[in-house]
Amino acid sequence: MDSTDIPSTIPVNENIVSDKPVCIHWFRHGLRLHDNPALLDAVEDCGELYPIFIFDGEVAGTRTAGYNRMRFLLESLHDLDDHFSNEGGRLFVFTGNVLTTLSNLFKEWSVSKLTFDADVEAIWHERDTQVRRLCEEYNVECVEKVSHVLWDPEEILKNNGGTPPLTYSLFNLVATAVGDPPRPVDAPDLSKVTFNVKSDHEKLFGIPDSASLGVFAESEEQNQRFNIWTGGESKALELFRYRMKVEEMAFSCGNVMPNQAFPNIAGPPLSMSAHLRFGCLSIRKLYWGLRDAYLKLNPGKAFTVSAIGQLMWREYFYMMSVNNKNYDKMENNPICLNIPWYEDKEKLRRWEQGETGYPWIDAIMKQLKNEGWIHHVCRHATSTFLTRGDLGLSWEDGLKVFDKYLIDADWSVNAGNWMWMSSSAFEKVLQCPKCFCPVRYGRKMDSDGVYVRRYLPVLKDMPIRYLFEPWKAPRSVQEKAGCIIGVDYPEPMVDHRKASKDCYNMMSEVKMKLAASGKELEHCGPANSDEVSKFVWLPGTHKGNCSSGNEELSEAILCDGLMGMSPQMKRGPGRCGGDDSN
Repeated sequence: MDSTDIPSTIPVNENIVSDKPVCIHWFRHGLRLHDNPALLDAVEDCGELYPIFIFDGEVAGTRTAGYNRMRFLLESLHDLDDHFSNEGGRLFVFTGNVLTTLSNLFKEWSVSKLTFDADVEAIWHERDTQVRRLCEEYNVECVEKVSHVLWDPEEILKNNGGTPPLTYSLFNLVATAVGDPPRPVDAPDLSKVTFNVKSDHEKLFGIPDSASLGVFAESEEQNQRFNIWTGGESKALELFRYRMKVEEMAFSCGNVMPNQAFPNIAGPPLSMSAHLRFGCLSIRKLYWGLRDAYLKLNPGKAFTVSAIGQLMWREYFYMMSVNNKNYDKMENNPICLNIPWYEDKEKLRRWEQGETGYPWIDAIMKQLKNEGWIHHVCRHATSTFLTRGDLGLSWEDGLKVFDKYLIDADWSVNAGNWMWMSSSAFEKVLQCPKCFCPVRYGRKMDSDGVYVRRYLPVLKDMPIRYLFEPWKAPRSVQEKAGCIIGVDYPEPMVDHRKASKDCYNMMSEVKMKLAASGKELEHCGPANSDEVSKFVWLPGTHKGNCSSGNEELSEAILCDGLMGMSPQMKRGPGRCGGDDSN
């Protein structure tokens, strides 16, 4: 409901008399009951509890959210509402300005306490500062707890001399010095509080649909998904239990991060990233679940950070964004190189629509738009293609597309990944010219062609020999497959060999200018190549007793246009970015 429509009276349960305060728990991220220390504080201290969510046009990334992410958020809210309903309560949902809504509620409900899960990213600082001031004005106790990340960023900063650690290895050292992250807290006992729910609650405080929020499906495929990610704590915990079985099996035979080590890009949803992004699953629950399982299955063996590597990279990206409000931009971003990217709206459009003429890249973009998620190896491929690999377009353009379509896109991790993949940050200033070949990498990751044929049905009858470069198929083969290149499916928008060399030359020129300037840059990057290979999956970099043993690292999947152009090409696995696909 709109904040201006708050009823002037709220009925109370006359059978319960309590001198405990009236509390509001304000959900933003942290859309769960388990391991929610701020909610637990409210339940333990209050007599009446009002759980609320406010659609203010910004919360939880709604300003840029496309249909799939908005649907995931609404599913998460319905799941929360169901949990409260089972205990005699409901979730109260409002639409409007945060300060106006809270101000009205403080007065109408005689609120004594406001609790919420801390949003640590820089973009939320101004909003939460204003809310704290509002609480002071109304003499409302304000309690915020950090549980969306493993460590309170202020503790990391304090232990690193007041500045963020510029390398992932340094971050791990500082985090070790701070100590283990807190273990999850107990779920709240909701029988301890009173919920005052009106008979017309649904009309007054019900959860809106996406259409009323101005977000609509762009295609039939978005409502006819092959893989379905469902929002909410219930689904998150169900997936968590299944995922732990997968992780435990990997730990038992010497592997870590099986979703990375053996990527099944066409398989069913296993990633926890979207549930972590909205806080439907506690990051601490996942962290300690993985850590405890590893130590149980490897008695007498020291815990290895690589077992929770993706969680630590997520934490690192959050840490780097804490006091940097320009973290998602190139300009005025102290950790980002200012690279003179090309501008070409038509090339950007074709990449976004999955019309590049490279089936591997196009299938990735179709899955992204249709389902709202793509595996991290797919993110690496398409983001490199857009930026330093083939098109030379700005990572900011790619970020906006991902920010709209990815269900797990959050401000810190999305920007961090794009800066990494475009060589704009998180590497030792342009030290690596490698890019992925959009033909060879696709053939490696989708060797049977199931993925490409699923998301590009126009190519479903193309023989596997030509599936990843159909322009090479003889006309007779194209006719038999019912797909004429240039008519039914586009020709390649660029010549990869030439385009990759052009991008390499552009990046090399940037590097030479930086070196000539003698300017000292506080440019964060990996400490060594081992750190990079633990972050990024390439064949041969995550071997264990369960691996096939025949996936040696090969440059065959890398850019053929750059082979031999740099001695760095000969030194082990290349760097490429990652994502939150835990």
